Amino acid sequence: MELQQSNTRVKSTSTFMLVTGIILVAFNLRPAITSVGPLVGKIQEDVGLAHWSAGLLMSLPLVVFAIMSPIVPKIANRLTNEGTLLIGLITLLIGLCIRAVPLTFFLFAGTLLVGAGIAIGNVLLPAVSKDKFPQKFGLITSVYSTSMGLIASLASGLSVPLADGLNLGWQGALIVWGIPAVFAILVWTFLLKFNRGSHIGIKRVQSSSNRIWQTPLAWQVAIFMGFQSFLFYVTISWLPEILHSHGISTGTAGWLLSFTQIVGLPFSFFIPVMAGRFRSQIWIAFGLSMCSAIGFSGLLLGSSYPVLIVSITFIGISLGGIFPLALSYIGLRSRNAKQAAELSGMAQSTGYILAAIGPLFIGYLFDKTQVWTVPLITLIIISGIVMLFGMLSGRDRYV
Repeated sequence: MELQQSNTRVKSTSTFMLVTGIILVAFNLRPAITSVGPLVGKIQEDVGLAHWSAGLLMSLPLVVFAIMSPIVPKIANRLTNEGTLLIGLITLLIGLCIRAVPLTFFLFAGTLLVGAGIAIGNVLLPAVSKDKFPQKFGLITSVYSTSMGLIASLASGLSVPLADGLNLGWQGALIVWGIPAVFAILVWTFLLKFNRGSHIGIKRVQSSSNRIWQTPLAWQVAIFMGFQSFLFYVTISWLPEILHSHGISTGTAGWLLSFTQIVGLPFSFFIPVMAGRFRSQIWIAFGLSMCSAIGFSGLLLGSSYPVLIVSITFIGISLGGIFPLALSYIGLRSRNAKQAAELSGMAQSTGYILAAIGPLFIGYLFDKTQVWTVPLITLIIISGIVMLFGMLSGRDRYV
């Protein structure tokens, strides 16, 4: 009886620490990026960066994500999912520290390490969730995707108050986001030792192959992930300017961008739970993509303040739900943690290539036309592509 109670306590402790560890990893996957945008002006002034260099500082992590994502499952195959996650967190923390040195070399070297560390977490978090909680994958995805969205919006909003209000400067405002990394490193170090000590197996991503790249369903998930990333990063980059073109002040436009992200938080939580309860997610993908098309159509056709608010609300609902749906597909369309890691690497590599291209391409269209009409029509078309591949990915099949 005592042995049974002891085993129950061990299992409960392990489960609690795993969920805590997953949430802490999620806390580290966005702030190092979203905290930079509001501080770019201060960084440029202090370090002496040209505008194109400042733009590169913003897009460099996305490029690193695209390059690293297919490599991460191979690293995890040699180590373990958990061990590789720990390496990613340590790499992220080192990058955050180096990036705070006000010299161009250290700024970009630190950003490269930050991108590499986050890429590892991006790819392996769905695989770890699939491995450890196969029956609760939707719920775990809900929890960590909502955590990502919440802390991303907090990082955007707190950067300037931390830099100016607390007199930390841009260096302190960036390095403060190393605190969640420290806590995550402590928890995952404990999990590695705890699992070894209690003989709870630490699973590797078994032998990886290129077969996943030859599967039509994997490409459908990857294209869906890619174009929803395209919409997200274009929105983050250009929505304030689009709203400003409708006569809204720059300050208000910035707050409305935050509002767009906050609106999406409930959907970040509920969509993966809903997706996990159905064998097919076709209609979920259709509804979220339709919200995106309606939102961008409203920005194209409407100019009154109420119409703009309704439009960005639809965009917020779509972007809030469609990213966690893409994460859910990684687990729902794979049979095991190995496939989940491989599909995650492939989908996120494709996704971040398109994410890096998106803001540049939409900016190029605006430069050519000097109005937002063509860029918004393009975003409506992209919403249609997201709908098509989201519905194809939502069919009850496995890679």
